[in-house]
Amino acid sequence: MADRYLHFTGTAPGRFLTRRLGLPQPAPLRRWSPGTPTLDGPLLHLTAGDSTVTEELSALLAATGLDVTERVERIERAERPAGIVLDATAVVTPGGLAGVHAALHPVVRSLAPGGRVVVLGVRPSADDHHQAAAQQALEGFVRSLGKEIGRGATVQLLRIDPEGVAGAESTLRFLLSPRSAYISGQVIELTAAAPAPVADWAAPLAGRTALVTGAARGIGASVASVLARDGARVICLDVPQTGDELARTADALGATALPLDITADDAAQRIAAAVPDGLDVLVHNAGITRDRRLANMPADRWASVLDVNLDSVLRTTDALLAAGTVNRGGRIVATASIAGIAGNNGQTNYAASKAGIIGLVRALAPRAAADHGVTVNAVAPGFIETKMTAAVPLLIREAGRRMNSLGQGGLPVDVAETTAWFAQPASTAVNGQVVRVCGQSLLGA
Repeated sequence: MADRYLHFTGTAPGRFLTRRLGLPQPAPLRRWSPGTPTLDGPLLHLTAGDSTVTEELSALLAATGLDVTERVERIERAERPAGIVLDATAVVTPGGLAGVHAALHPVVRSLAPGGRVVVLGVRPSADDHHQAAAQQALEGFVRSLGKEIGRGATVQLLRIDPEGVAGAESTLRFLLSPRSAYISGQVIELTAAAPAPVADWAAPLAGRTALVTGAARGIGASVASVLARDGARVICLDVPQTGDELARTADALGATALPLDITADDAAQRIAAAVPDGLDVLVHNAGITRDRRLANMPADRWASVLDVNLDSVLRTTDALLAAGTVNRGGRIVATASIAGIAGNNGQTNYAASKAGIIGLVRALAPRAAADHGVTVNAVAPGFIETKMTAAVPLLIREAGRRMNSLGQGGLPVDVAETTAWFAQPASTAVNGQVVRVCGQSLLGA
């Protein structure tokens, strides 16, 4: 559904009126397209403190294809930077945070509209409370900068392992590209796991098989489309009742349709039979809502949501891992929700199911990596423009759109791009993460 307010604020009268009234002024977001695969402008690489990863990081940033510079003077005299990467891994005391201010204060206004800021840190130490205080401070800094930077720009904190800098390449490529347009204020922690090689970054999933549940329409169809674009052989799964839509979606992508109720007792066995060579990417996207306040919610509405959104994910994941259907080096991506983080009126069942997904990811990720060589992550969408949100009453819909740092709703492709990043073979270091695709919603942590 068209966002008329976003269009209005892009006109001269709209800009004038919204400024005078102090209303939100969302900027159109630049998403990936064949004609705009990268950001326009140089990438500014800055450092706070005496970093030990400068050379490795410089090489990774150069691999993104952006024009990397460490000279602030160039930015002041030439075009605005499309991105700023600040290496704050060496900040180990509160006093060291002055280097963060000194690095970003002179240049943050020069960032191009729709630009990217990525602050690199490390995990707060359990053995050094001074280092932990300084590194945790970066989280508050990043979340606050994301809320004030404006003009469609985004800000993230990426915690890397200094012993595994190479594993950050896929994440840096994602965060410093149009693919991450609706992600801001996020904290992403990487492990030291070595990435698998990628022969072609334009098709990083070439030769890999992906299955997407709930793929007939909406977010699931978009996920299937982006995975296919990135080279995967895709299997689109949805309930038999969506047969025509499912077939149309699959046919348009050159994918395979698999009509199947994911809650069926034999769902995992039927999935395994459909992929004799195993799965490389398993995306749990299927989900339903049966909204009602708890006092008015009958048991069947509670049970159906928990069964589809959570129980089926647990059952099929366990069975497919145990059977070896998910290949080593595979990726499991589940769909959580901002409702599972912040809660939502009338959605105790839905919020419980999506919070359960977060618990599943955090507990299973280290064991799946150790036992099966598989990573497990989740996307947590906020307000995404779909047929479901189009049916929401106008005032509630407008509030959902504006209650984030980017001042607008996301698109299904924003969730899909994040899923595709998780799915990449080079994303081995990304494990156990729950990334909110919400434009930095004002709700939740």
